[in-house]
Amino acid sequence: MSDIVIRPIAVSERAQWEPLWLGYLAFYEKSVPATVPDFTWQRLIDPKDAVEGLMAWEGDVALGLVQYLLHPSTWNMGGNVYLQDLFVVPAARGKRIGRRLIAAVTEISKAKGAAVLYWQTEEFNGTARRLYERVAKRAPFVRYNIEL
Repeated sequence: MSDIVIRPIAVSERAQWEPLWLGYLAFYEKSVPATVPDFTWQRLIDPKDAVEGLMAWEGDVALGLVQYLLHPSTWNMGGNVYLQDLFVVPAARGKRIGRRLIAAVTEISKAKGAAVLYWQTEEFNGTARRLYERVAKRAPFVRYNIEL
């Protein structure tokens, strides 16, 4: 595990990022229009955009990603960080990469002055939920969506 490196996504890493992100979407059985990967990638590499990302590497092999954004809050002055996407390739699960990616976002969130780091997962995702309940407090909120 000491050979795992967590670092910000670099402009030159699109070819390594995209299979991870598409793997994340496939896990949740979601698809996006063909233009969304380019749009999302451009947001990730634009230093002025709120969306940021990290990838976990073992040598030159990308094993996981996390994408997050700081947004304002009406409840605090520092804002909140929403961890939107977290994915580790199946072959690398059990190496504590997900935990390390969350820890990295936690440190970044503190450095940004955020008051809360939060995320969500599907009810069926028991493996991830076991990790999440070890590293965070489960929120009492229920989410509602209106698809637009």
